[in-house]
Amino acid sequence: MRIRLSLVPLACAVAVLTSWQAPAATVQVKIRNLAPMNGTFLTPVWAGFHDGSFDLYDSGSPASSALERLAEDGSTAPLTALFAMSGAGTQQGTLLGPMGAIAPGETATMSFNLDPLSITSRYFSYASMVIPSNDAFIANGNPLAFTVFNAMGQFVGGSFTVSGSMVLDAGTELNDEVPANTAFFGQMAPDTGVTTNSVVMLHPGFIPGGPILSSAMFANADFTATGYNVAEITISEVPEPATIALIGTPLLLLALRRYRGRQL
Repeated sequence: MRIRLSLVPLACAVAVLTSWQAPAATVQVKIRNLAPMNGTFLTPVWAGFHDGSFDLYDSGSPASSALERLAEDGSTAPLTALFAMSGAGTQQGTLLGPMGAIAPGETATMSFNLDPLSITSRYFSYASMVIPSNDAFIANGNPLAFTVFNAMGQFVGGSFTVSGSMVLDAGTELNDEVPANTAFFGQMAPDTGVTTNSVVMLHPGFIPGGPILSSAMFANADFTATGYNVAEITISEVPEPATIALIGTPLLLLALRRYRGRQL
């Protein structure tokens, strides 16, 4: 009977370490709005993990209809559907701020369960509309830009900053800043702006002295200003492997000592 009881802590310790070694990982994505007070907001952020083949946009080429809806109205639904049909990955989600949109200083987080050894978990992409605007957005055009796991299944992740100089113009709607056409500034229905049929390019910035920058609520929303940062995106593994090791190893040693002591 003593021998059976002494095996319990040993079995628990082995179970902990076994789960740590299993090919599965929880990865957390955190988006923090770095804009100053009275600066730009972000719509709920689309995030996806894939094999490196899911290309959100190409600079100098027309935006897809899915990207158009995100850049003009902040809707992630068409992009979610496009990703699901692409076959590039299976894990995606939309990160919401406390009130939906992510205000300056606010954060949005979401956790994903990924297989580190699967090619569909290797790369990360994101997209969000910058508001208020007609069709300003942030996203990574290079699908290979952000590695989550390497070929050996080791976590890479990390953190990066999206500066104001990286804000993009979808080229799908005229930047007239007319409230009725401008999301988060008076627009009452989606897809109500003046169509331009142009291409994706760097955004020139809001109209100097125009409706947006003249508004007290967005007095500091000039993302073309020197040092202006839009967002910080952090991709982290939860829990950290080192933390598991620190907990698991002493537990295993303690169990072994107890087991050996009771055999004497």
